Amino acid sequence: MLQAERLQTFVALGNFLRSADAQPELDEIAQRAYHKNNWFTPDNSLKALHSIAKQFLDADKLRVWASRYQPEPSGSPRAVGVVMAGNIPAVGFHDLLCVLMSGHKLLAKLSSQDFVLIHYLIQKLKEINPGFVDYIDEVERLNAADAYIATGSNNTARYFEYYFGRKPSIIRRNRTSVGLLMGEEADDELLKLGHDISDYYGLGCRNVSTLLVPENYDFIPLLRTLEPQAKLFLDNHKYQNNYDYNKSIYLINAVPHYDNGYLLVTENEGLVSPISAVYYQTYATLDEAKQWLTDRAEQIQVVASAQNWLANSISLPGVAFGQTQQPALTDYADGVDTMAFLGNL
Repeated sequence: MLQAERLQTFVALGNFLRSADAQPELDEIAQRAYHKNNWFTPDNSLKALHSIAKQFLDADKLRVWASRYQPEPSGSPRAVGVVMAGNIPAVGFHDLLCVLMSGHKLLAKLSSQDFVLIHYLIQKLKEINPGFVDYIDEVERLNAADAYIATGSNNTARYFEYYFGRKPSIIRRNRTSVGLLMGEEADDELLKLGHDISDYYGLGCRNVSTLLVPENYDFIPLLRTLEPQAKLFLDNHKYQNNYDYNKSIYLINAVPHYDNGYLLVTENEGLVSPISAVYYQTYATLDEAKQWLTDRAEQIQVVASAQNWLANSISLPGVAFGQTQQPALTDYADGVDTMAFLGNL
C-alpha cells in the first residue's frame, strides 16, 4: 500500500468524523466509552474525536506533514508494537497514525481504559480501506514486534526498557505541563488557561498541573474567572470524590491553599498535582522562570502562556493558553520525532 492510499484513507476517516451523518454513531460510541470508563464522559470523548479530525486528519495538514518524511519504508514493512496510553480519550491515535503513515504494520496493545474509542477507530479504518486489515492487529502480547513504542509511568518505563530495550524503541515516561503567568492576563486568557488545567479532568500529560507565577501573585482573578465551571466538573462523581478528598487533606493538615469550589491551588515543589488540584511555584524575574523550566525540561511536556511568551527563548515547546490539549501533527510526545524513528527502522 503506497503512501498516497494510506493518506487518503486517513483523510476519509477525518471527513467521516466531521460529517453530520456520523454523529449518531459517534454519540453511541461515546456512551459506550463512558460505560467502560467513567472518566471518559460523552462530551469529552466527542471533543477528542473532533480534535483528531481537525488537527490530525485534515487533508492539507496531513499532506504537509507527510511530505517531511520518506514516503515508504527503506525495506520491508516492520511490525511495530505500540503500548497505548489510556489516560484521556483516544490518546493513542497519534502513534497509530504515525506507524501506519510510515508504511509499517501496527501491533496495538490497547489500554483497557481506552479500548472502546481506539478499537472503534481501527475498525473504521479497516471499513474505509480493507487493505488495512493486513496492517493492523490488536494484540495482548508484543513478542512478534520488530520495534516498540510504549507509553506509561516511570515505573512501567523500567519494565518496558527491560523487555523492549534490545530492539529499536521509544519509551515514554511521566511528564506534565506548566502554565507561566505574568500577572497581567485578561479574563479571557485566564479562562483559556482553565481549559489547559481541567480539560479531560486534568488527566493528560499536556494538562497544566503546575503554575509558575510572579512573587506575590494574586490568584483571586483566576479563581473567580474559573468558578462558574464548578458544576461541570462536580457533576462527575469521580472528580467530586477527588476534590472532596484533597480538600479534606489540605484542611486536616493545615496546608495553605486556595479553593473556588472545584479547583484547589496550593504551593508545592512537585510538578504533578492530584486530580482537582494545581500546584504553583513563584519566580522573581523572567530569567529565573526560564531557568526553572530549563532545569525541569525532562519532566515537562509543554509550557503554556498567554501569548506564548517564551517561544524561541527556551528549548521546551510552548503554546498559547487554551492550546495544550490541541496538539498538532508535529507535537510529538516527549519531543521525540516518532516519524523519524519509524523512518529509520
